Amino acid sequence: MTHLEPRPEDLTRSTQVHVDLDAISHNYRQICSHVGSAKVMPVIKADAYGHGLVQVARHLSHLAPPYFGVATFEEALTLRDAGVTTEILVFGGMDDRQIPLYIENQLTLTASSVSKFRAIDSAAEVLGVQAKVHLKIDTGMERVGVHHYNADQLLQVAVDGKSVAVTGIYTHFATADDGDQAFMLLQLQRFEQICNTARPLFSATLLCHAANSAATLTLPASHMDMVRVGIALYGVLPKFDLQQPLTLHPALSWQSKVVYFKVVRAGDAVSYGCSWRPEQDTRVVTVPVGYADGYARALSNRAQVFINSKHYPVVGAICMDQLMVDIGQDSVFNGDKVELIGAHIDAHQLAQWRATIAYEVI
Repeated sequence: MTHLEPRPEDLTRSTQVHVDLDAISHNYRQICSHVGSAKVMPVIKADAYGHGLVQVARHLSHLAPPYFGVATFEEALTLRDAGVTTEILVFGGMDDRQIPLYIENQLTLTASSVSKFRAIDSAAEVLGVQAKVHLKIDTGMERVGVHHYNADQLLQVAVDGKSVAVTGIYTHFATADDGDQAFMLLQLQRFEQICNTARPLFSATLLCHAANSAATLTLPASHMDMVRVGIALYGVLPKFDLQQPLTLHPALSWQSKVVYFKVVRAGDAVSYGCSWRPEQDTRVVTVPVGYADGYARALSNRAQVFINSKHYPVVGAICMDQLMVDIGQDSVFNGDKVELIGAHIDAHQLAQWRATIAYEVI
């Protein structure tokens, strides 16, 4: 009797996320062409928006981006440990005790206040090296950064710094994905005034940057010296109805398979809480994915999946690692593929069912 060893792909879990790295590099090239002479910083924070921090960084490194943008020191250190040598700008606030580690790992720090700049300068002086810094200006976000109307003080302290090279200055838009650009234009005006003051004070190569994905796509005036592209890099628009001039390819797809089939009688409840009952006898299949995997419980009785060329509703409460789908009187078999995100259901559709934004979904 012949014994057939199972193939490795047959032993993996049915529910998987697939990331097309070539789609990400395509999107990067599209964005580079769109912004002309401006540099493009791939933003790969939050595990590269769910696409894999190290994998995306290594792939894009071959295209020689000027910087990678991350949110935390831990993300930056993970990249350095993985052998990524590209310049890395860390956006997030830092614990002053971490500053020597930033410097030792050749990371570019964000100086968001006078006190932060002085702490960086002091640490670099003790180490006997020069730290690289981008100054953060708050032009209306009210999150991190020195207020635009107090920026002169930070600029002066930065000019007087002994062991810091100021290589960039940046701000962040609060309403870039809104249809009304009035507040974004006000923020841009405020920032441009500060850049006009800052440029003569520092190196001629000072990078002024403001544009996120939405601004990159909709406001060419915001491109300046560099743009910071996050969600668009992965082929997802910042807002589902945003008008955009590029052909971006979604890089992420999410799939599973049918693992169970049964007939549910009219009036019998499905799943926890008995929140859904069919009005007539119907066929229900189980799919091995749930809120532990990121398929949020808020999608219960709202979302749809795509099986065999047709959309079907998710019914009953979504469980920790399973959900149920009403297929009516159709025929679906164990092992049939189930699309959760892909060509027929995109991240924005899932976000709308979940009453959130595509960023959170991916």
